[in-house]
Amino acid sequence: MTTYEEKMTKALDSLASDFSSIRAGRANPHLLDKIKIDYYGTPTPLQSVGNISVPEARTLQITPWDSKSIKDIEKAILTSDLGVNPSNDGKSVYIKFPELTEDRRKELSKDIKKKGEDAKVAVRNIRRDANEAVKKQGKAGEISEDQQKDEEDKIQKATDKFIADIDKMVEEKTKEIMTV
Repeated sequence: MTTYEEKMTKALDSLASDFSSIRAGRANPHLLDKIKIDYYGTPTPLQSVGNISVPEARTLQITPWDSKSIKDIEKAILTSDLGVNPSNDGKSVYIKFPELTEDRRKELSKDIKKKGEDAKVAVRNIRRDANEAVKKQGKAGEISEDQQKDEEDKIQKATDKFIADIDKMVEEKTKEIMTV
């Protein structure tokens, strides 16, 4: 795999990571991936301070290994952009996800499309950089015109493949969000 394909793969992985943090009305432990808590003065990922489980379809349960950190976990969730209110029973923190409204689904759908477009722009920028590198090699006489044309075709094919993958991801996530 060439360096430009690796960069395109990273753009795709980044999009997948972004999509995993968008909630589709169901509880998913990945929604908490970007949340960090102040754990004894150190920003620590939520997954590192306790066990996250899904006892019901719309509920996440966070059982910290150190019960003193419950208040910090609640505070981190409240200040996040999840838009939910956590509760606790002294041992665990519970997050109940409400049913998504039609307006919220449409808003999330637009956000998904925007993230998809951003990923496509990233892939196209990588294509441009790769093409410029190939043209420089051609001008410097390092490769022939035929080799330059072949490389540009390979770059375009890779770009088309990654753009199609992004479109498919956007379509699947939008379908997931819009499904009641």
